[in-house]
Amino acid sequence: MLTANRLEKIMELEQELRAEYQQQLDNQQAAIDAALAGKVDLQATIDKQLETIQELTAKASDTQKVEQRNRELHNRADNLQAEIAELKQRMKTLQKDLNAVREENKTLNQFDPARMKKNLDASKKKLAEKQRDNESLQKALTESRKEQATLERRVKELEAQGEGAGTESAEGQEQGSPEQ
Repeated sequence: MLTANRLEKIMELEQELRAEYQQQLDNQQAAIDAALAGKVDLQATIDKQLETIQELTAKASDTQKVEQRNRELHNRADNLQAEIAELKQRMKTLQKDLNAVREENKTLNQFDPARMKKNLDASKKKLAEKQRDNESLQKALTESRKEQATLERRVKELEAQGEGAGTESAEGQEQGSPEQ
């Protein structure tokens, strides 16, 4: 029984203490609940910030990747521009070489054997015609010189006759005039 009395006293003491400290316990419990709610809010804020940090990290990583890609593309563009400039220079050189080859080809085509033979045959025909024409002109010239020589002789003969007849007629006129 002693134990039951003690148990009752302990229970009463507990109730008194509870009554006395219940307000403090409730306040402490409210503070604990508020702190837990604050902790939950802070945890939510931390989670949100962590998520934002992870997003920003991902974006920063993406940004870094984009920047790296841009640098690579810029370098590649510079390399391609240099290569294009080199190819343009090479193209100009090849164009000059092509023009030189065309000129050489044009020069060589001037000496085309088939065309040269054709031109030679045509030139031979023209030369043969000119030789025939020249021979006929030579014959005509020779004949005209002969005629001219004949005519000059004849003119000299006629002049000689004319001078002889002219002196005779002049003598005859001189003789005939005194008689009148």
